[in-house]
Amino acid sequence: MDMPQISLAVDIGASSGKMLLGWVEEGRLLTEEVWRFPNGAKKLGGRRCWDVDGLFDQIVQGLAHCAEIGKIPSSVGIDTWAVDFVLIGRDGRRLGDAVCYRDHRTDGMDKKLLEILSEEELYARTGIQKQIFNTIYQLLAVKEQEPELLEQAEHLLLIPDYLHYRLTGQICTEYTNATTTALVNAHTRDWDWELIDRLGLPRRLFCKLVQPGERLGELLPDVARRAGYSCSVVLPATHDTGSAVLAVPAQEENFLFLSSGTWSLIGMERCEPDCSAQSRAANFTNEGGYGGTIRYLKNIMGLWMIQSIRAELGEEMTFARLSELAEEAGPFPAEIDVDDPSFLAPESMKEAVQAYCRRTGQAVPQSPGELASCVYAGLAARYGQAVRELFALTGVSCPRLYIVGGGSRDALLNRLTAQATGKEVFTGPSEGTAVGNLLAQLLAQGVFSSVAEARGAVRRSFPVGCVRPRPQ
Repeated sequence: MDMPQISLAVDIGASSGKMLLGWVEEGRLLTEEVWRFPNGAKKLGGRRCWDVDGLFDQIVQGLAHCAEIGKIPSSVGIDTWAVDFVLIGRDGRRLGDAVCYRDHRTDGMDKKLLEILSEEELYARTGIQKQIFNTIYQLLAVKEQEPELLEQAEHLLLIPDYLHYRLTGQICTEYTNATTTALVNAHTRDWDWELIDRLGLPRRLFCKLVQPGERLGELLPDVARRAGYSCSVVLPATHDTGSAVLAVPAQEENFLFLSSGTWSLIGMERCEPDCSAQSRAANFTNEGGYGGTIRYLKNIMGLWMIQSIRAELGEEMTFARLSELAEEAGPFPAEIDVDDPSFLAPESMKEAVQAYCRRTGQAVPQSPGELASCVYAGLAARYGQAVRELFALTGVSCPRLYIVGGGSRDALLNRLTAQATGKEVFTGPSEGTAVGNLLAQLLAQGVFSSVAEARGAVRRSFPVGCVRPRPQ
């Protein structure tokens, strides 16, 4: 009997990275986690930065571990968060630090952009939701604060592109992640060269855009030596949400998705972007998806707030216990806007939530359960608002909301979400991003013939829960 083809997904989030092997047997996708490592932005020279070279070393260690356990993948692909980047010099080496999107270097850069073009024009060109940490604002910050880096740089590589470059020596930019920069034209699906020129950014920085499923090549000799073997590097949707949406176990053509993790991204797949004034006013974004689709979605603060509160309470406080405390506390009589800028990168999330409630003249949560209850209710309320806005903008009614990612395991949040949206909520897979990464590789290898077939395998392979809203 032939051995099944094994792929390896490297999925790196803001707090940790994991590596999952995946293969298909009798129409089911089987997975095995083989490596896990911590991640997190740390202060370096007064800025929040990522240790991207440390992440690369962990990837190579994970590759080597596959050989140690006798499960060598035929392909590997990497996905991460969006918008952050490194600059590469003419000698092929990294210039400067990999600054985190939560750093304050972009403060005021939206005003700098207004000196060049209006927010209305930018949205009409790119269709990307305004967020002060978008790559376009980060590059304006580099141009103003460290202009010598732009002069020395030959290429700009988003984080997963940099890690793929370290594996293969190949330089390119994967399309789904590139769209989050607010520098890709939503209509031409290529870099907006006129915009780049108007911003005064060197064209040479922006590499060829390639689609998920592209084979970059084999591991570099030194990497293969350290791993103990060579394999192909195949691009997934390198933006983690792009991979997560591919793993949504939907059968219907029109469906709502919620990728629930550090960030919450709620939306639907479409064929064409909506760069209208109405869409901009509702702050929706048009990001590239697998197979030329558009991920029409809203970016909401997400479980970052719960993660931060938990971290302040100490290691003994688990996510499950915090959710239990929130349930025991019951609904708290304060409503918070989870997308308020004060929650992006506070020194203390607990104090930020309390200060928001004081500032808005509401009751102030004190206990861990009250704090978590307040955040959960705020998240669910934002999900409900986003679903109503999606219907108003698209005219498409979807009876189901599919939640993938770590947040799909949170029973309390799922119940609140079903109630706030009025939708049947289907939950899982919890490792949706890594699963979608694997699916893209397996599609490229011909193991699956279509996205529909791949999603069918997800339905057969992972438990999917269902939560229905209570009658009003």
